[in-house]
Amino acid sequence: MFLDAGGTLIHEHPSRFELYVQAAREVELAVTPQSMHAAMHAVHDTLPREIDGHFRYTQGWFEHFIAAVFVERLGLPAARLATVRARLIERFARPDTYRLFPGALELCCTLRGRGLVVGVVSNWSERLPEILSGLGLDRALDFALVSALERREKPEPEIFELALRRAGVRAERAVHLGDDLVRDVHGARALGILPVLIDRTRTHHSPGCATVHDLPEFEQWMLRKLETT
Repeated sequence: MFLDAGGTLIHEHPSRFELYVQAAREVELAVTPQSMHAAMHAVHDTLPREIDGHFRYTQGWFEHFIAAVFVERLGLPAARLATVRARLIERFARPDTYRLFPGALELCCTLRGRGLVVGVVSNWSERLPEILSGLGLDRALDFALVSALERREKPEPEIFELALRRAGVRAERAVHLGDDLVRDVHGARALGILPVLIDRTRTHHSPGCATVHDLPEFEQWMLRKLETT
C-alpha cells in the first residue's frame, strides 16, 4: 500500500501560499495572495528539476526557487533575499507547519494491522522523514521514499519500482493513493499499480479510476477490497 504525502496525508497550515505572503510582508514587500500564487506557479513551471546538482525540492533547489519568486518575479531587493530565504527554509522544515488530514494515522495503523506493507511515496524535500516523525506518522509506516533523497520522482516509473522492491510486492498486488492525476494516478497506472484518487474538492475527473473524498472513505474502500481478495 503506497500513499502520497502532501495533499493526501498531510497539509501545510496555514497554506503554502499564505506562508510565502507572510514572509514577504516581514520584509515589507507588498504582495497579494493572488500575485504570490501566480508567481510561485510560474517559477515552479519554468525551473528545471536539477539546478547546479540540486535535485528538485532539495534545499539547494528551493534556494533558487525562492530567489526566482521574490527577486525576479516580485522585485524584492537582492540584499533582503537572505532573510526571506532563511525564514522560509526554517518554517517548512518544522513539523508544526503541517497537519495530518483526519484519519491519516488511523488509516496507516489499520492497514498495517491487516498485514499490509504501508509506505509513503512522495515528491518532497529531504525534510519529509523528520516531518512525518514530528507528526507521529512514522511509527505507522514501513518506509518513506522521498524524491529529493532518491533523485527520482513521480510520475516516472523508477520511484514506483523502488517502492515495489521495498514493499516486496508485484505491481498488480499494490495500490497507490494520491491527489494528483498525473503524478499519482497516471504514474502508478503506467507501472500496473492500482491507483486511487483522493479528490477532496470533487473537481477532478478520472475515468476508470476509483475515487474517494477523504481518508476514512478510502479506509473503508480498502477494507472491502481486502475482503474480496
